[in-house]
Amino acid sequence: MNSKVEQPGSASAGDIVKYALAVLLVAAGVAAYIYFDQWAGPLRALAVAAGLVLAAVVFLTSGKGLQTREFLSESRFELRKVVWPTRQEAMRTTWVVIIAVAVLSLILAAMDLFIQFLVKLILGQ
Repeated sequence: MNSKVEQPGSASAGDIVKYALAVLLVAAGVAAYIYFDQWAGPLRALAVAAGLVLAAVVFLTSGKGLQTREFLSESRFELRKVVWPTRQEAMRTTWVVIIAVAVLSLILAAMDLFIQFLVKLILGQ
């Protein structure tokens, strides 16, 4: 039996440090964007992008990052199993939805006009 059982939701000290470092990297990218206002726009945006990419790399090495990578790989595997509709099926379904929305909006408009008529009749206008 394993003597070390980790509680769900609890993070190790190393993971907490990684989370903090990831947040600091994002903040550093944003701070560089703000501080270096004399740079050209693309270079400032590159500083933010670099901060985000480095933060993502650090995060993906943590426990939650491992779970995230596992989830994404399983999601990709499940997407391979999906039977996607053909173009013709998708177009037919789209037209059914458009027609249903149009019919329901006409019904609601008619109900609105009827209620408006009743209110005017009751108020004597």
